[in-house]
Amino acid sequence: MKHNNFILLVVFCIGFVTTSLAQHKRYKIKNGIGIHGGITQFDILTDNFETSSSTGWIGGLSATVDLPHKWYTVSYNVHLSENKVNVIGGALPLVFQEEEIEYKMFTAQVSFLFHAKIVEDYITADFGPMIQYNSELELEDDSQENYFIKGYNNVLASDITDISKFNVNGAVGLSAGFPGFKLRGQYIYGFTNMLNKLNNNNDIDTLGGDSKFKGHQSMFVFTAMILF
Repeated sequence: MKHNNFILLVVFCIGFVTTSLAQHKRYKIKNGIGIHGGITQFDILTDNFETSSSTGWIGGLSATVDLPHKWYTVSYNVHLSENKVNVIGGALPLVFQEEEIEYKMFTAQVSFLFHAKIVEDYITADFGPMIQYNSELELEDDSQENYFIKGYNNVLASDITDISKFNVNGAVGLSAGFPGFKLRGQYIYGFTNMLNKLNNNNDIDTLGGDSKFKGHQSMFVFTAMILF
């Protein structure tokens, strides 16, 4: 009788361990590293200036955590990019021939994204918060630094370069591909006022224009990603 009880105990333990291992295998968390690069379309949404988007580049790293038993996966992402934007201005303050004044801006972004599984791991909807550090706006052509910004009588192209350096963004998009390769499209919107620092610059004479600067980042990102 004791022998039979011992056999039953062994069978029960084996069955329990086998079930646990099967569940562990089914729910095994997978980690991965990805490298990505692509292009950006950057703009500043503002009523202060007339702007148009321009093309830049982006590259970075991703650390993914695949959760097979969940409807989503997560990733940590670090991006470096050079973005460009055009602001309308001219050589004369009142009557002038309009020209595009091109600026560039370097950014470093850190994001935490959720990837909702639309078709398993092949197509996902991506969304999450992002923290950004960026440089000031830098003129591509130094000969335009004394151009006047359209809408202002006294604001020069060089006056609006020192923008806010830290910004908080939100990102949404789609990813599609295979386990080792994906294409991703994202839209990144800036929640914070990236022109706010201009409001603290007492040297800017806004005679003839809006005295309160406000603008939000708007950026489309298209990248290809290789996953390991």
